Amino acid sequence: MTTIRRKEFLKRVALGSAALAAPRWAGAAAAAKASRPNIIFVLSDDYGLDGVGCYGSDNFKTPNLDALAKTGLRFETCYSLPLCGPTRCEFITGRYPFRTGGLSNQSAKNSSSRNEISIAHVLKKAGYATGMAGKWRQMGESPGDWGFDEYITDPTAGGWYWQKSYTKNSQLVELDKEIYYEDVVNEFALDFIRRHREGPFFFYYPTHLVHGPILRTPDSKPDADKSSFYRDNVAYMDKLVGRLVAELDRLNLLEKTLVIFSADNGTAGQSRTIGGRQINGAKGSMWEGGSRVPLIASWKGTASEGKVVKDIVDFSDFLPTFAELAGAPLPAGVTFDGRSFAPQLRGQAGKPREWAYVQLGNNWYVREAGWKLNNKGELYDMKDAPFVETLVSADAEGADAAAARKRLQAVLDTLNPADGFREPDRRKQPKGKKGRAKRKKKKAAEL
Repeated sequence: MTTIRRKEFLKRVALGSAALAAPRWAGAAAAAKASRPNIIFVLSDDYGLDGVGCYGSDNFKTPNLDALAKTGLRFETCYSLPLCGPTRCEFITGRYPFRTGGLSNQSAKNSSSRNEISIAHVLKKAGYATGMAGKWRQMGESPGDWGFDEYITDPTAGGWYWQKSYTKNSQLVELDKEIYYEDVVNEFALDFIRRHREGPFFFYYPTHLVHGPILRTPDSKPDADKSSFYRDNVAYMDKLVGRLVAELDRLNLLEKTLVIFSADNGTAGQSRTIGGRQINGAKGSMWEGGSRVPLIASWKGTASEGKVVKDIVDFSDFLPTFAELAGAPLPAGVTFDGRSFAPQLRGQAGKPREWAYVQLGNNWYVREAGWKLNNKGELYDMKDAPFVETLVSADAEGADAAAARKRLQAVLDTLNPADGFREPDRRKQPKGKKGRAKRKKKKAAEL
């Protein structure tokens, strides 16, 4: 496991920046700076493919997300991790859980900015203003420690909606009346964009929507039954994305800004159907529905309009992608697991990754187009995913399955996750009625 201290990283970046500033590079550096986009990353919560209209949702309409996809790219196979903490840790660091220790919601809080380089650090050193607003708790420390100049957060890891307080730049803000936190988050994002319109800027927007508790929204009807609140939450999230894009349009920033929308894990508990078929697995599971999430990217005038991309993307890819777009150097001596898909965003073929890696706790798998192999040695035929995953019997493997097993096992052998961080053995935890209650309470808090 390879890490460097932040001071050493800053020193290396400074040396790299000095080299770029030399006269012989001045013209190229100026051209690169002029073409660098603003970057906004919207991360929804507990929101799988089945919740998005343009992915074929049976139950929900998302006109603003659909419009975003029409102006840009819709990726078919993007993989987060099955829970929010590990996903956020992988996004922030560009590194797989066995390297950082972000194996679960609880352990992700222990990942340290003293030992890891964040996506905000990389972009900030490249001259980007950095901001975030929304859900942060499960990363540990403060957003400022991880390189964000400005931020607002909440004190809980779960849903945070109708409240009388929030935290702004580490200072508690207390109000006389109840506010809807997601409106505060959205307005903070819009204000950040207005103040940094000259760019470049990076804004990380991890909304709580649609994490439970599922409560009414400001648009819910006063006499609405609680059964309609989930639909209201999806609609409100879509509305806030539309408000964000509309402000970029008003400020004439759409051609200068890459807007990406994704989710931290699959849907939690709802009917997960597309075209009348149930998606296999949900939040917290190692099935396809636990980690396969929407990914929409819009960059007016640069990204192809209305294109569906079949290239595999996983959450480690965002850091190198954003770094390439920003012209930001990655520090030497650090193992980053992602592969940049910046070329695809520019309409080029690029070099798509051949597989995605997914881990939760001490379980993991590697997934390529058509096949999946997990840490137990189980091979799955994935040609009908995300609906059906067929276990291939070891004594009935054909030539294609055997070749897939060989390829995927070679990937796992190269990654060698078993030699990285491990979750504590739960069998050593307290037993009996009190022990079960304690574990149940802890698990509920983590979700």
